[in-house]
Amino acid sequence: MPVPEPLRPSEIHVEHGRPVERFAARTAGMTASEIRALFAVASRPEVVSLAGGMPNLAALPLDTLAHEVAELVSRDGQVALQYGSAQGVPALREQICEVMALEGIHADPNDVVVTVGSQMALDLITRIFCDPGDVVLAEGPSYVGALGSFAAYQARVVHVAMDAHGLVPELLREALRTLAAQRVVPKYLYTIPNFHNPAGVTLAVERRREVLDICAEYGVPVLEDNPYGLLGFTGRVYPALRSMDPNVLYLGSFSKTFASGLRVGWALVPPAVRDRLVLAAESATLCPPTFNQLLVSRYLTAHDWRGQIKTFTEVYRERRDAMLAALETYLPEGSTWNIPDGGFYVWLTVPEGVDTKAMLPRAVTARVAYASGTGFYADGFGSRQLRLSYCYPTPERITEGVRRLAAVLEAELDVMRTFGSASRPRPSLRGPQAPSPDTN
Repeated sequence: MPVPEPLRPSEIHVEHGRPVERFAARTAGMTASEIRALFAVASRPEVVSLAGGMPNLAALPLDTLAHEVAELVSRDGQVALQYGSAQGVPALREQICEVMALEGIHADPNDVVVTVGSQMALDLITRIFCDPGDVVLAEGPSYVGALGSFAAYQARVVHVAMDAHGLVPELLREALRTLAAQRVVPKYLYTIPNFHNPAGVTLAVERRREVLDICAEYGVPVLEDNPYGLLGFTGRVYPALRSMDPNVLYLGSFSKTFASGLRVGWALVPPAVRDRLVLAAESATLCPPTFNQLLVSRYLTAHDWRGQIKTFTEVYRERRDAMLAALETYLPEGSTWNIPDGGFYVWLTVPEGVDTKAMLPRAVTARVAYASGTGFYADGFGSRQLRLSYCYPTPERITEGVRRLAAVLEAELDVMRTFGSASRPRPSLRGPQAPSPDTN
């Protein structure tokens, strides 16, 4: 069979100025977060933003860290500013194992892969596990950044509902049984067991082994995402799922317990997964920033990082209490919410008939912002829910923000009482959204 001659440049017809026609099909599932579209307005100082999960860095010893940065450059600049290993600085990987030991994890530093934030680890694990059309199980609701990665790799999300004690094992078994009848084996269960984002609940300890056993019965790996695990308000540290099963894929991060802008996270995975993950990391970033890793390592070595975490939790508990008090004082009847015992978030259900996505522009006009619930589902649910973040604003700002939100809700309910229906038609749902700093 003759080999066709290559096309000459004059025979290649590309319509200039229209690169979108060359995008891969998988980009069709990549959409911006709802808050990002309003961020130019929501970031104004007069707007109380209860939307973003930004850590409160005012509690950090910035003068001390400035000294560490100067020392790092002057003493180790030749190393800190150079390329490094795709797996991460060995000393930091050892220290990461010490951090995970607080949650009962016994790990080998060789099985740790340092990444540019845990979001990168989540994205790379999805890349090496999921083909288009594969199924991923995730709690409903789930972290918007995870849903964005699943959509980018064209995986199909099947949600499993939670209650006040986290993922419901009976519903997990039911979902797996239904999928097995369709001859579908999910690639993994994605779960945030501690101080869930966005739901704020924690998986009950007595359920943890049951969840692992159910997944093992159906041959489904577990991907545990745990950025908030050390930020509990009661002093209790919950045992990681990884501490109960060495096959669990575990994601951690210093973004919530140290500094989010350094973008240092990690994955703890079995050796077979580690090798593929390192190759994927090399193709994505070549190597994580050495400077950032060495700064985190110096911080862990020279400073009372456990005491710093305690300081963070005290700050966040005060803000949580302010939000719960404001919700109790101002929100209209028919509103319900969880009481988180750690982390950053309250998950709020508004009265029947109110659509939180449709209401969001009106809330921003009233100078308060939140994250509407639909962005945390892959299947269009969540229109009666919204996520409120208490980690960044002061208690006074939180109280004022909730007061403004309550006024917006009351206005929506007044319209419904007058006309007998929601004030505006519900907008079309776009599915999973790409993550942004505004929806962390």
